[in-house]
Amino acid sequence: MTTTADRWERFLDPELVRPSLFLSTMFITTFEILKDSVVDRIRDFYTNGWDENGPIVGPEYQSQVLTRNKSTLYASFDWLREHKAIDEADLKTFETLKKIRNQLAHQLFDVVTGQVESEHAAQFPVLVSLLRKVEVWWVINVEIPTNPDYDGQEVDESGVVPGALLSLQMLIEVASGNSELLEQWRKARSHGRAEP
Repeated sequence: MTTTADRWERFLDPELVRPSLFLSTMFITTFEILKDSVVDRIRDFYTNGWDENGPIVGPEYQSQVLTRNKSTLYASFDWLREHKAIDEADLKTFETLKKIRNQLAHQLFDVVTGQVESEHAAQFPVLVSLLRKVEVWWVINVEIPTNPDYDGQEVDESGVVPGALLSLQMLIEVASGNSELLEQWRKARSHGRAEP
């Protein structure tokens, strides 16, 4: 049984709190990236152009996607399921991940200080895997077939690293204290190869 003294010991130990806080916030961040990916990719697919107010989404978005569910997120998931980007098991996985995300969002202090148990560390790779599955499906089934640069080329799905995952990997590196990317960017910038 955890005593008050044990909880204070954990709370005051930076070696315990820092990694727990880091992984908790990375879980929440990655979950939000997944939600954005699911919704934004489909909305962009039905976008016909841009005006001063932003994207011009065609009426097909309403009829083909939004009519499926009151929630844009769940309507988008249903569209992805119908197009075989995900399956029922993925939807169940998402619900598990959502519960963990909600626990972290509402009980972050208690989780980080060890007062409440959480599955976020064990489920983080599952979350990243689901994000990868959705993103790779878009690359393989939408982006590559509509890009003439890839005509007649065979693409190895396992070698595809979507932009969302690359950005996530960079964020994890930077947030972990790795300054190598910053140094590379500064070096490229000083040689005129990076945008200011």
